[in-house]
Amino acid sequence: MPDIMAEMIAVNSATSAGPVAARQWWRWLWLSVAVIVADLATKAWVVAVFREGQELPVTSFFSLVLAYNTGAAFSFLAGAGGWQRWFFAGIAVAASAWLVWMLRRGGTRLLSLGLALILGGALGNLWDRVTLGRVTDFLLFHYAGWSWPAFNIADSAITVG
Repeated sequence: MPDIMAEMIAVNSATSAGPVAARQWWRWLWLSVAVIVADLATKAWVVAVFREGQELPVTSFFSLVLAYNTGAAFSFLAGAGGWQRWFFAGIAVAASAWLVWMLRRGGTRLLSLGLALILGGALGNLWDRVTLGRVTDFLLFHYAGWSWPAFNIADSAITVG
C-alpha cells in the first residue's frame, strides 16, 4: 500500500501544474494583490452607487444589491453583539499568515494559485471588517423566491481558491 501512495504522489507532482520553487513564492502575492484591488474597487463602486438594501436586477436570476454582513459566511454570528468583528478579524490574520507560510514552502502551481486566491479574498474582507466593522456584499443570485446570500469578489476568490 505505501508503494501505491508514493507512486500516486509522484504522478501528482509531475502534472502540468508542476512544482513551484519556494524562492518564487512572492510572485503569487501579485495575484493576491489583484484580488484585493478588484474586491475593494467593486465594493467602493457599489457603496457609491447604491443605498443599503437597494437592488438592481441584471437578469432574471442575478441582481446587484448593497448588503452588509457583520458575521461570517451565511451571516454566521451576525447578531452576536459586536465581539465577532475582532474574532473574525483575528481568524483572518492567522489564516493569512498561514497562507503566506504555505506559499513560501512552495508546491504545485495549482496549490499556489489556490492559496493566493484565498489570501487575497481573506485580506479583502479583513479590510472591510477592520475599517467598517462589517463586510460589504453586492452579488445576489436568486430564483423563484429563493436566493443565495449576497457575496463579493473576495468571497468568490476564497471559494474558487
